[in-house]
Amino acid sequence: MDYTISIGSNEQRRENIELARRRLTELFPGIRFSEEEETEPLFFHRPNLFSNQVARFVSDNPAEEITVCLKTIEREAGRKPEEKEREIVRLDIDLLSCDETVYKPKELKRGYILRGLKQLL
Repeated sequence: MDYTISIGSNEQRRENIELARRRLTELFPGIRFSEEEETEPLFFHRPNLFSNQVARFVSDNPAEEITVCLKTIEREAGRKPEEKEREIVRLDIDLLSCDETVYKPKELKRGYILRGLKQLL
């Protein structure tokens, strides 16, 4: 199955994006990453910029298992549910799609994701 994910961080973003890339590469050999893009926060009042990337990989694991892996990496970066209210995003990794199934249609329309996907074609 062909998976597409997004990776974002606005807190210790360089370190957390690097952690995500390292762990994802360990879990999914052959994963490909778009260039990292810096963006203004969407829907947040906190002025911290975000670092964002898109990645694609192939895995035989079902989407549910992939999601568990992604959330485990988020926790490794120190992501805590209570920080969402304070608009702190240490690491956010979202499953966007698997083959023809789209999980985050609004996300797939964002400029930085479209640009990242274009790089990975």
